[in-house]
Amino acid sequence: MDTVTNEQPDIIKKKADTLLVLHHETGTVGIVQGLGEDGELYTVDPRELNNAEIVSIDSNENSFAEFYAGFYHQLKEPEEFSFFKVREYEAGQTALHLQKYINDSSDEGRRELKEYEISIESVEAYRRPGGEMKDQRGEASNNYLYKPEQVNWKMMEKLGLSKEILQELGVLESMLKGYKTDKLVPVHIDLGTVKGSIEARLSLRGNDFGEVELMFHPVRTMPDFSIPFFGYTFSEEDKRNLMGNGNMGRVVDLVHRITGEKVPSLISRDRLTNELIQVKAEFVRIPLVIKGVTLDEQQRKVLREGKPLYLENMLSARGTLFNAAVQYNADKRYVEFLLDKNVRRLGVEDFRQVPEVFRGKNLRKWQMEKLKVGEVAYVDGLVDKNGKRYQGYLRFEKKVGKFEFSFKNVWKGEWKQELGKSRKRGRGM
Repeated sequence: MDTVTNEQPDIIKKKADTLLVLHHETGTVGIVQGLGEDGELYTVDPRELNNAEIVSIDSNENSFAEFYAGFYHQLKEPEEFSFFKVREYEAGQTALHLQKYINDSSDEGRRELKEYEISIESVEAYRRPGGEMKDQRGEASNNYLYKPEQVNWKMMEKLGLSKEILQELGVLESMLKGYKTDKLVPVHIDLGTVKGSIEARLSLRGNDFGEVELMFHPVRTMPDFSIPFFGYTFSEEDKRNLMGNGNMGRVVDLVHRITGEKVPSLISRDRLTNELIQVKAEFVRIPLVIKGVTLDEQQRKVLREGKPLYLENMLSARGTLFNAAVQYNADKRYVEFLLDKNVRRLGVEDFRQVPEVFRGKNLRKWQMEKLKVGEVAYVDGLVDKNGKRYQGYLRFEKKVGKFEFSFKNVWKGEWKQELGKSRKRGRGM
């Protein structure tokens, strides 16, 4: 079993994985170091990781499956533990956030962790001939929805496409998995008297006869907001959001074309083609951890509702901390990072709600009221990663939806100056 010393995190292989373990009896999270001869599990507290050795596993699916199967079957009383696969370079921070999530969550929140556990059944199924590795939610990581032989390649040739061309463009795999191509593909149309070329995103879809059809998603100048979208009429704010960062930012009821049923959904704009894409709210899946930051239930609720969320102290692949806004994208079917220019486009209104939690502490009502009007609030009872308590001053920057914290009130007097300016402007009217 390979190990790595965490003295120099910058030289850790970025593609190496390791294991976090949750002890069911104690509710504590550790990082796996290895197994003893009797199958006893050796772990390290994430707060004491600096000079500790932890298991290092090649992230290749075959390597991981072989390692985990052997590890699990040698483990003494494996039913007492739950294991989670994480990137090695973010193991320490992820473990700390996971521990905090477990400490603060309700029983329902803790049950959601089952979605992210490594399933030994999935690993064993993968090791069998023809098997596929599945992630912690039971989804096949290289699951092909369609087989190449199901595709009508003769029809593709009439459009100037072939299996080889799609492979060279790097889009065949995503199409076989049921996704749209991540780039525009040139398509040549020859109808005899009419010839031409267009650029479109492509996808495959099965029809009622068991055949696989090619779907075109051509480029539009802009979405047609003049007609209802599945029965929904867009507001001016909806249009601004969709044309700004591409996500409408809220759940709305769409009407099913056949049943007439109202379906709560999120809507995003395909930034390549300007096609509007919807996803049922019930199908929205929010990860438990984003770049080493474990989301609490309130934060996940914000993202499930399609709203943007500002996260601090995320860990990049280079091992550096960064802050950014994230939001669920209905077209991509995952939580995406919003670029700075997109955050600016969102404007104040999208970030007007002050989060109720700061660094794991629920803010009091009077603190929330101060922050909402731009004032500074004193906050105590905060706990750092070493368990040491601290306090300081907090304000909320509405323009980017970001908390600003300082141990000293560096903004003292700013509020009074701004209030004085407002009064002077009022007297001059």
